[in-house]
Amino acid sequence: MNPSPSAPQFSPERALALGRQTLSIEAAAVEALKDRLNADFAQAVALILASPGRLIVSGMGKSGHIARKIAATMASTGTPAYFVHPAEASHGDLGMITRDDVLLALSNSGESEELLRIVPLVKRSGARLIAMTGVEGSTLAREADVHLDAGVAQEACPHNLAPTASTTAALALGDALAVALLDARGFSPDDFARSHPGGSLGRRLLTHVRDVMRARAQVPMVPPGTEIGAAIVAMSRGGLGLVAIADADGKALGIFTDGDLRRAFEKKIDLQSGVIDTIMHPQPYTIGAERLAVEAVEMMERLRINALLVIDADGRIAGALNMHDLFAAKVI
Repeated sequence: MNPSPSAPQFSPERALALGRQTLSIEAAAVEALKDRLNADFAQAVALILASPGRLIVSGMGKSGHIARKIAATMASTGTPAYFVHPAEASHGDLGMITRDDVLLALSNSGESEELLRIVPLVKRSGARLIAMTGVEGSTLAREADVHLDAGVAQEACPHNLAPTASTTAALALGDALAVALLDARGFSPDDFARSHPGGSLGRRLLTHVRDVMRARAQVPMVPPGTEIGAAIVAMSRGGLGLVAIADADGKALGIFTDGDLRRAFEKKIDLQSGVIDTIMHPQPYTIGAERLAVEAVEMMERLRINALLVIDADGRIAGALNMHDLFAAKVI
């Protein structure tokens, strides 16, 4: 459908200018929060830390969307939290909030009717209230145990109407709370991985070398003194792109890879005679089975190699892995 003659026409230059202006306004709104962050913020963190219950986050409309995200961030960083819709709370969901909980209520105006309706009931139950509003003297701010000022000078909307800078500021302030709580709880990368086992970060932080390596029985190994041709045949059958040269106890004496084979051809080295000891890499790079798989990735990339021998506590070969194994495990 063609626009009417009176409809505004699209201007790429104006769109770009408005996009930049929006980012500038929202960045300024977040930057301004720093100067207004005071003891109330620390009090809010202390209140949540001291709570034996959960953090309940609530808000209406756009503030509700931000509240959902804050609750999700809190839950994934060590602070048990969930979102309660304020309108649904008036119709039975209020029973989800107990005296041990803390309610974090978001409202830019601080006058959201649905939130104000449940505040007296929440406080009567014994739960504590943290309000995050854009108006310091609002009803919600006055009723709260702690008020967090998320006010902005202007919205990014050209009409100064649609919640834009205000929602960005509230989201940033929620993230600041989550990070302060994360630090106070001593929440570690391993803790984060355990709450994200299905994601790429979880795989990186929870996957160990033992989880992706080929077992010792799958690693082609030959003793020192093996003819070069026989060692190459063992390497080809192994499908790992390497052959380990090991002593009778299984300790690695050297390694020979398919890359070494290609370089030997380029240098016209006689592969028909001689023993593997003469062209192997002595003292091969190794890694322990208990190390993280990402450490194996870092080591391979730094050394520019494609495979590693895995050793046990006694230095014996326990397995091996190559880049393909790490790709297959989605560690890379």
